[in-house]
Amino acid sequence: MKKRILDPHIMSEEAQTLKWFLIFFYIISISFDIIFNFITLYFPQLSDEKSNGLTFLLYLFMFALIPVAQNLVKKQKLHYIKYIYFISYTLITLFADIINFIGNANEYKGGNAGEIFWLLLAPVFVSKPFMIVVSVGLILKYVILGLVIKAPIVFIGILLVTTLSILAFVLLSRFQAYVNAIKTSYDQQLTGIVKGVIATLELKDPYTRGHSERVASYALELAKTTGKYTEEELKSFEFACLLHDIGKIHIPDQILMKPTKLTSEEYEIIKSHTNVGAEAVSKVIQLNSSIEVIRSHHERWDGKGYPDQLKGEEIPFLARIAAVADAFDAMTSNRSYRNALAVDEAYKRIIEGKGTQFDPELVDLFQQTYPVWKNLHDKSVKEITEEISKVTANY
Repeated sequence: MKKRILDPHIMSEEAQTLKWFLIFFYIISISFDIIFNFITLYFPQLSDEKSNGLTFLLYLFMFALIPVAQNLVKKQKLHYIKYIYFISYTLITLFADIINFIGNANEYKGGNAGEIFWLLLAPVFVSKPFMIVVSVGLILKYVILGLVIKAPIVFIGILLVTTLSILAFVLLSRFQAYVNAIKTSYDQQLTGIVKGVIATLELKDPYTRGHSERVASYALELAKTTGKYTEEELKSFEFACLLHDIGKIHIPDQILMKPTKLTSEEYEIIKSHTNVGAEAVSKVIQLNSSIEVIRSHHERWDGKGYPDQLKGEEIPFLARIAAVADAFDAMTSNRSYRNALAVDEAYKRIIEGKGTQFDPELVDLFQQTYPVWKNLHDKSVKEITEEISKVTANY
């Protein structure tokens, strides 16, 4: 699937979170060492020249990561930065502790403030994988350190990390609950807007009543059969299918509902709905992944479709799926110029279009999902019939 374009507002928030996270990381780490060095002025016995040298090398390396982070920001790969910082910091401190305390396990007193920082502030990224990496990474650090320097006190560190990890996961779960609640509300609002647009289109062309919902239902079943898409990607695809004919709002009523054969000029106007629809959603970032489906669902495998005469695998895969679903529903629905075909006849015509109108691979998968499509079709016909009966009964 084409990579989804991220909302710049989300990118901005991620960048701001990362910026403040790194600022606090450097401030807390450096402040800890400044305070410790100040204390050693009054308690010289606590000072360790070897440790001070390794601390200097640690900060030299961590500051050297700043240009790396800046480069990743430019490439919009912000999510890698926090992992690079954590893994680098953990490996360097592990190496430093091994050098400092191997053979002197009795002098080892425990971890440092940086580890508490990672555990308590990691939830602000609202990322369970990152939280797992931090928790497991710190526990592994103490296990390795304990095995190498043979210091039983590391078990206290493991216990502390485990306790703080539980607290951090509680915070993370609350953050995720709020985010999911907002996302659910947003999805419901977006669904309502999309269905409102569809209802407007159906008022313009009553012969397409339920068409977009059926196409979305058929296409989703076919997309699931491929096993290529996540739930989030399927949700985005559903919106695309619901909006695949949005450009028809631009088509004059006398052409859209003409009961006789269209002229060449009228057919060209009909074909423009793919471009118009794609342009209509191009400014809505949340629907950006819908563009390829809206624009290309009338392309043909043999290159004789429109608007771009794409051929074979040049056609976006999801648009190929939508093309099969759209054709099937068009054939099994009444139109101003003809009555609906029987579903078995539509099935036969889809099979006949293998390798010419439709992707051969998808036609094979269509044969597998056809029983489900038939049930969806029968259910839709029943619902429409019941609605018509209710309206008729009221008159």
